[in-house]
Amino acid sequence: MTSAARPARCTLYDAPQLDAVLDTMARRAAALFPGDAPVALVGIVRRGLPLAERLRERLQDLLPGQQLPVFPLELKRYADDLTLLHPGTLLKENADLGARQLADTRVLLVDDVLYGGYSLLRAAGWLAQAGAAEIRTAVLVDRGVSRLPVRADITGLRLDVAPGDIVECHVPPYEPALRIDVCRGGAN
Repeated sequence: MTSAARPARCTLYDAPQLDAVLDTMARRAAALFPGDAPVALVGIVRRGLPLAERLRERLQDLLPGQQLPVFPLELKRYADDLTLLHPGTLLKENADLGARQLADTRVLLVDDVLYGGYSLLRAAGWLAQAGAAEIRTAVLVDRGVSRLPVRADITGLRLDVAPGDIVECHVPPYEPALRIDVCRGGAN
């Protein structure tokens, strides 16, 4: 198939496949948080937040007795088409999370795609300054191209796609159905 004949967009994973991936991610997360110390999930807004909520639903069965609150954390570096918006990775502090005593709390930081590593690094740094006892990271997709020494403790999928391609995670409520698409050469 020539590059001209390749579809501009294709779905790589649909909802049933991703439900299985999220089940596996939740089992891995539960293994990282044994014992009774408090655990909180922090979802990077936008799509990391509903992914954190989906993981919490699964973790409640695996970590009985835990409250498992989910907090949003707003960060922005790239637009969905990977256009650079903020060179310094803009972070909007969450007052509820910042006021919480995190010294005894283990945190699972959740995002949809690990691309350059800037968002995870900025969020983990902020959580460390807020006093989190332990910070673990989970991403649905790792593109394997991080420019910083950042890795996810839990990776749902690793997708090695061409540099100009865009990995789109469709996550309700922002899109109608859970799925992962790749857009060739950034085509929409």
